[in-house]
Amino acid sequence: MSLAQAPVSAATPAMTGVTTDMADQKPMKGAAGGGSSAPAPATKKNHHGFVAGVFSGIAKLSVGHPFDTVKVRLQTSKDGHFRGPLDCTLQTVRKEGVRGLYKGATPPLVGWMIMDSVMLGSLTLYRRLLLENVFSNPHIRPWIPFSRSQPDLNVLPSFGHGIAGTMAGTTVSFIAAPVEHIKARLQVQYAADKSKRMYSGPIDCLRKITQTHGIRGLYRGLFATIFFRSFFFFWWGSYDVITRYMQRSTSLSTPSINFWAGGISAQLFWLTSYPSDVVKQRLMTDPMGGALNDGQRQFRGWKDAATAVWRERGWRGYWRGFVPCFLRAFPANAMALVAFEGVMRWQT
Repeated sequence: MSLAQAPVSAATPAMTGVTTDMADQKPMKGAAGGGSSAPAPATKKNHHGFVAGVFSGIAKLSVGHPFDTVKVRLQTSKDGHFRGPLDCTLQTVRKEGVRGLYKGATPPLVGWMIMDSVMLGSLTLYRRLLLENVFSNPHIRPWIPFSRSQPDLNVLPSFGHGIAGTMAGTTVSFIAAPVEHIKARLQVQYAADKSKRMYSGPIDCLRKITQTHGIRGLYRGLFATIFFRSFFFFWWGSYDVITRYMQRSTSLSTPSINFWAGGISAQLFWLTSYPSDVVKQRLMTDPMGGALNDGQRQFRGWKDAATAVWRERGWRGYWRGFVPCFLRAFPANAMALVAFEGVMRWQT
């Protein structure tokens, strides 16, 4: 029986982006509550994940960008500039208005729509490819870590979701690195008067960086971005684990499961990846030097930035700004996953 025709067990999660309806299956009605109706064969188009990712990016930006601005400012500011997340928020609003919390929002508004489209679209594709070419092989599956407890060859195990997450994270890094680079430089411009800022906006920032440092300068921090996004393994692996548990143990609706699983798994991701994000932000906000005339470059690469964080603040430095990030992770990513899964189901 081909994968496109293989039945999915009643215990399989029903969410389009989570299950492996990667096996090109139409999800079962009522599966979130343990229903047992047989699925109807369906052809899943690969572009569905890319389309749904656009809506995920919009939802994530709308909810999460103010938290992200506070996080970046705390990560990159000198000691004593802010007393904490609340003080950073109040100072920003008092000096720059509420719009100050949305500084640098234009690059991620466009960028996250593209990034989430690529990330979630490639995630969907990698899940299917891993299932069809690796995890459905009865000779290979028993030797893959953490897969013996999920023996159904027609369903991608949680470990496979984690691997697909790492692959998708690496893929999207080539888009994320320049977007996050520009966003970070705009976010650390503290002057309320636009005439006193080095960059008047994202286009100006892009133009000045590429004119003085070329494409290589725009991609400063690419390795740090890839390393940071390799931790998507924990995000998407835990998302599948939590989804399966909630479907077995609760009577929550599918969107509710998407919301809670998306929010909790995002927080687990940040707990494992946050130190690497601090280093990435330090590298991306380091002066470029040269003709740009923004100061002298301090870090040649990721290792130099990581060493500087340790030298300045010890192990606590790697967790600076964690509170706003952690508070942002749940609502922003929970809504993003609700949007993504909802659009995926709508396209089915």
